[in-house]
Amino acid sequence: MQGENLTIWSFFSLKGFSRYPKLEVVLFIFSLVMYLITLLGNSTLILITILDSRLQTPMYFFLGNLSFMDICYTSAFIPTLLVNLLSSQKTITFSGCAMQMYLSLAMGSTECVLLAVMAYDRYVAICNPLRYPVVVNRQVCVQMAAVSWVTGCLTALLETSLALRLPLCGNLIDHFACEILAVLKLACASSLLMDVTLLVVSVLLLPVPMLFICISYVFILSTVLRISSAEGRSKAFSTCGAHLTVVVLYYGAALSVYLKPSSSTSQEVDTVISLLYGVLTPMLNPIIYSLRNKEVKDAIRKLLGKVSLHRTRESL
Repeated sequence: MQGENLTIWSFFSLKGFSRYPKLEVVLFIFSLVMYLITLLGNSTLILITILDSRLQTPMYFFLGNLSFMDICYTSAFIPTLLVNLLSSQKTITFSGCAMQMYLSLAMGSTECVLLAVMAYDRYVAICNPLRYPVVVNRQVCVQMAAVSWVTGCLTALLETSLALRLPLCGNLIDHFACEILAVLKLACASSLLMDVTLLVVSVLLLPVPMLFICISYVFILSTVLRISSAEGRSKAFSTCGAHLTVVVLYYGAALSVYLKPSSSTSQEVDTVISLLYGVLTPMLNPIIYSLRNKEVKDAIRKLLGKVSLHRTRESL
């Protein structure tokens, strides 16, 4: 449907992996398994941080937020991806596309800020342990988490509203989801406001938090190396190592997609990176924290023990 200068599309077609029809069933199984593991792992992590009193600390409060974000992020696009992988008509409505774009941007942006907040939490816990209960108290934790969510949601709202107001000369998105860069390629003309907004938000939410994380860990590493106890060093490296692994996975993939020359790689490579970034990272987060953290493993065993005991009682 066309107006004078603006084409309004009621739906979009998602190109996705349609050029490789033989791989679509394999990708469906891969994405479905990863999604189910993501839901199970992150839901379990949220549950144990609520039920286990030993895990009701700032670090696990932020970890619970991270897990909830990962569930929302993957749920924004994987269900649509799964349907389209088995469908001949790979379409999404305009409102569905707008919601998908907004949720993906909001959760991704929030996670960027939250990972920096978690680095600050580890910095205070290791470098100023005596002041930690005062500096990072419950109220401060809630405030920092709220800032992360508000920042992510507002920047996503700005980017999404600007992107969807641009006149589009087509409705075939060369991606498996309504990813903002893929949608912007359909614009009839470039928008300086959109380009500047995207650049400023990308810089503020990617290199800046990453620089803050790096500086925090320089101080953390310096402090850890001065710890005389081998057990103390091991515990510090364990909690920080899990966080650093998540940071490297998340920022590495995000930087490769959003802060690179547009002609440096093909769209196919970008699509594959986006799939791995969107499916694997949220799935790996709870696994990384569980494998490297004795407290989390103990809490999971305790939860599983309660579940098996409850089932035994019901069977009797």
